[in-house]
Amino acid sequence: MIPHLIALTIAILIDAVIGDPPKWPHPVKWIGSLITMLEKYLNKKGARRLKGIAMVSLVVLIAFITTSLVVWLSYEAHVFFGVFVESILIATTIARRNLQEAALEVYQPLQKGDLEQARLKLSYIVGRDTEQLGESDIVRGTVETVAENTSDGVTAPLFWALIGGAPFAMIYRAINTCDSMVGYKNERYLQFGWASAKLDDLVNWLPSRLSGYLILIGHQPLMIRRAEAWKLFLRDAKKHPSPNSGWLEAAVAALLGVQLGGVNYYNGLVSDRARMGMPLIPLEKKHILLTNQILTRTTMLFTLLLWIGGILIELAVTWSESALYL
Repeated sequence: MIPHLIALTIAILIDAVIGDPPKWPHPVKWIGSLITMLEKYLNKKGARRLKGIAMVSLVVLIAFITTSLVVWLSYEAHVFFGVFVESILIATTIARRNLQEAALEVYQPLQKGDLEQARLKLSYIVGRDTEQLGESDIVRGTVETVAENTSDGVTAPLFWALIGGAPFAMIYRAINTCDSMVGYKNERYLQFGWASAKLDDLVNWLPSRLSGYLILIGHQPLMIRRAEAWKLFLRDAKKHPSPNSGWLEAAVAALLGVQLGGVNYYNGLVSDRARMGMPLIPLEKKHILLTNQILTRTTMLFTLLLWIGGILIELAVTWSESALYL
């Protein structure tokens, strides 16, 4: 447990310093290539749901076995080398720096009044149509993306890294990558991506809720009293069509005093999402920066929570083992 804690903490520092350099080899890219190949051969004709189950199972199994072997060999060489290798592997599963940089890529043209460039940068990180968005909707899309990816990109892989080290963090990332590639409710992926989407909901269930609570515990609401923010959070968290994203978006909306959700367009088709929070102030450029700050602090608090939980688990295991010999 303690080596996992040390490794995931180093992983956070690695991500903060270098992020994910685009030209470096990356396990998620290999996972994505594997998914693309399997989808090409399996996602056709009948029994697509069963084939989708087989696809995600195979991807998870390969990711787990490969990572476990690398970690085991590393620890066999030396415990310090094992921690070092494990921290690098865990770092590839988190993306706090990249997520914040992507948000800043939208913020910077907004600062210059260049809506066209801001729309383009936003299109890289959201699935909605961005060509006609005004400034407030561009900000909303960016804030929503950073908020909901707090779990997907940061806290969930760290949570699973605590439970099972780099192998479990890589399992999480494999499931999440499957969902991001095939977990769509359209004709092509509705059946084939069913298992990937359900598994992603499952592995994010606890981390997303812990993260939502930490967002409100660790920050002072900007526009309302803390008790009112909690009421808004608990009222809105379950409104989102995703069973997990709402816990992050509702927390950020309550904290900032803004309203998230609303009308989006996807390939020209309207989608009216549930509203989160109250529009006490209009969405502005500064809210992108504030959401990035929330992500940074939440990451720190989540890491502290993992250390507390990990040490308590370690003490409980030690106590139970000692009790057996009494």
